[in-house]
Amino acid sequence: MLMDAAGYRESLRAYRPRVFVNGRRVESVADEPMLAPGINGVGVTYDLAHEPAYLPIMTAVQGSSGKTVNRMTHIDTSSADLLAKLEAVRLVCKISGCAVRYLTHDAFNGLLQATARADAEHGTEYSARFRAYMHKVQDEDLTCGIAMTDAKGDRSLRPGQQQNRDSYVHIKERRAGGVVIRGTKAIVTGAPYVHEFLVMPCRTHAPGDEDFAVCCAVPCDADGVTIVARPAGRPGDPAAKFSSKYGQSTGVVMFDDVFVPWERVFMAGETQEAGLLTTSYATHHRHTCIAARAGFGDLLIGAGALMIEANGLDAERHSHVREQMVELITITESFFACGVAASVYCQKDPAGNVMPDIVFSNIGKLLLATKIYDMHRIAHYVSGGLIVALPGPDEDHNPETAASLSAVLTGRPDIPHAQRAEVARFIEDLTVSKEAGWYSVISLHGGGSPEAMKREIWRNYPVMEKVELVESLLDRGVLADGSRVSKQPGRCCVTGCETPAPLSGEAPREAAE
Repeated sequence: MLMDAAGYRESLRAYRPRVFVNGRRVESVADEPMLAPGINGVGVTYDLAHEPAYLPIMTAVQGSSGKTVNRMTHIDTSSADLLAKLEAVRLVCKISGCAVRYLTHDAFNGLLQATARADAEHGTEYSARFRAYMHKVQDEDLTCGIAMTDAKGDRSLRPGQQQNRDSYVHIKERRAGGVVIRGTKAIVTGAPYVHEFLVMPCRTHAPGDEDFAVCCAVPCDADGVTIVARPAGRPGDPAAKFSSKYGQSTGVVMFDDVFVPWERVFMAGETQEAGLLTTSYATHHRHTCIAARAGFGDLLIGAGALMIEANGLDAERHSHVREQMVELITITESFFACGVAASVYCQKDPAGNVMPDIVFSNIGKLLLATKIYDMHRIAHYVSGGLIVALPGPDEDHNPETAASLSAVLTGRPDIPHAQRAEVARFIEDLTVSKEAGWYSVISLHGGGSPEAMKREIWRNYPVMEKVELVESLLDRGVLADGSRVSKQPGRCCVTGCETPAPLSGEAPREAAE
């Protein structure tokens, strides 16, 4: 059954999570104004799955069940699936800015690969457990929060070396019926308004870290789970033209001796496979992030064009703003093109799904992570200083100032001041406000830091193929056929450098020496 946004909101009432926002206990997540923009954002992924025009990208037939599911919970089995996911995520994010639900998709695809590998290596039953759980999530159309990033403690030490073991989620006890987990996940997007948490390892592990190599599914209101969260967006702020409607909360999730039955445990001590889960999830998620930030780029491109017009300029005639807009378009479509390339050059995994190309996925994510600040800069350039100097929206209704402000702050006579002010506040919200800072940081660090992407690019890029290419060209052109292409010492003939002929009257060099 595919829910709509109203059904999703109502479904949250069936849960009673222990949630704190701004130091206050939230009694009903579905009715909490501070979380409404986040619920609205996730709701977009539900409503679009009912729009006839978007059904090809927002829904898919799950191969293992034959049922139609929301794209955000689907397993990719082809390049076409990956391309559809990109389009779906870009569509969702150019409406809502960020939609936490695509994280479920990324985790499912990584889990399918890692559990299949664990079964093959250790004879476990993780894959069957995971598939059963995945089908439950798909059938009930649930949203999962990905509890991956641990508090980490002293980052120079491995999990098993931490003075405070609770800085990483770990298995405290193994029982006949399941495991007991403890610890803290420090950054969980959408934490207050998800149905389930997928607890996943956040790094590769080594022998000695077995208790920390754990992956399991936990209901959001399980005994021992506490969520401490930020408000979603800027609810109730009249200046927040975007984030008063759409935004995302992040939360710290603490697991205090939470019991998890075996049927919900998908990894328990397999350090190598837990590391594979971390890296495979990262690739799927970085591929998805590309589309998410392309949607954000769409918002900035549209707002920038409107602001240029409201300021009385014309990109066709004023080259300085046209050049900036072209740069913004180039940045956005460049990293999106990496996502397309990663989809086209995907590889089939033994588990049955496809992995987007690792190099293109990481290059695309690295570009958006480092170019997000350039995107903001360009939006500021083409918009002018009004986006931070404009008086607050309360002045729009002040009888003593509104008329005067409207008269002098109008750009073009055919575009009312109210329209110009609305676009300016929209850009302010996306690029200058605290919500803008949130978008910047999740772009930079979400899915791993830039350093993590650089390591993956270097580790997976075929540098030695390029070395062999150049070596073969040098050998074929200079040594192999004996052709004389250079007078560089040692490279002018097959046997080596020719001995220069002596000048007239000069003894041969060997004799002189």
